[in-house]
Amino acid sequence: MTAPSDRAAQARPTLAEVDFDRAPFIVIWETTQACDLACLHCRASAVPRRDPAELSTIEAKRLIDTVRRFGRPLFVLTGGDPLKRDDTVELVRYAADAGLRVAMTPSGTPLMTPGVLAALRDAGLARLAVSLDGSTPEIHDDFRGVNGSWDWTVRMLDAAHALGLSTQINTTVSRHNVADLEPLIALMERLAIALWSVFFIVPTGRARTADLATAEEFEVVFHRLYDLSKTAPFDIKTTAAPHYRRVVLQRQREERRARARSEPPTPMTAGVGFSMADGVGRAKGVGDGDGFLFVNHRGEIFPSGFLPVSAGNVRTHDLIDVYRTHELFRALRDRDRLEGKCGVCEYRSVCGGSRARAYAMTGNWMAADPLCAYAPRLHAR
Repeated sequence: MTAPSDRAAQARPTLAEVDFDRAPFIVIWETTQACDLACLHCRASAVPRRDPAELSTIEAKRLIDTVRRFGRPLFVLTGGDPLKRDDTVELVRYAADAGLRVAMTPSGTPLMTPGVLAALRDAGLARLAVSLDGSTPEIHDDFRGVNGSWDWTVRMLDAAHALGLSTQINTTVSRHNVADLEPLIALMERLAIALWSVFFIVPTGRARTADLATAEEFEVVFHRLYDLSKTAPFDIKTTAAPHYRRVVLQRQREERRARARSEPPTPMTAGVGFSMADGVGRAKGVGDGDGFLFVNHRGEIFPSGFLPVSAGNVRTHDLIDVYRTHELFRALRDRDRLEGKCGVCEYRSVCGGSRARAYAMTGNWMAADPLCAYAPRLHAR
């Protein structure tokens, strides 16, 4: 049998393989909505017990087979908490053996033991992604709704490192922790992670509009992330905040101009956060329905977990056909159909705004992202 690390390496797509009109870069499957946490911002509005209507093991394997027909997208098992299912290790092995890069986002609870981690590693798990939303137990545990979650999460990271598993931290930025950014950065630099994925909250599920940071606070975070990206020992990406790409381009342009004034021009290096694919990590321009595909616990097909507009169900529809041809997905991949200031923004081809946030706050997934502070050069139509 091929070793897990060899399977992951073989599964990395090349630039030529990434065509978001034909296949997503990332497919996320919500394995269950059951979870022992009660997070304030939970997209899934997770509950303690499993839903009898969840995809069965057989249906899950059929889903994996279909995802593999796309090519080799990153396949992420999320929830709820995937460990509330008793077939998770089996499904990780099935997906890895099929040639998919497999990641998982378990909850910070005692369910994740060193023994379970070892079984997941041996099954072919390529990356473990865990949520950490505060630099202290008090901030994180208040956010997650259960005391002890911070400690369980950090112990899980330590155990994963000891087993040689690649790790990622997901942090959700909201009004609850935006003032904790610098201590969080100091913590990230100590945890030996491969990737810091910074989520910017979308008011769906349990999350409310009152939980959001402001557009101006978003900008401050974007600029701090760009500065950090130059020295951090880990990669950085944002979720539900494609306007970070605009900030990257603006900052790089300023830096090139500064260099041009002081020294002869040098070739421009690849933009921070813009590599098309780096194994299990990030890809250029991924957005809701555009390189991104989400299947919920009952098989409903969505552009993302934050944009809960169903385009079909894997039990009755062909997942590949839905992604490639459904009008919802086609519209989300057409930046010329954007409305408001997003529709006239000179950065729309690299940004496009969060379609999920636009939908959550306006009811129109093609509207302007309400939490973008940038004013395009042209007036919004």
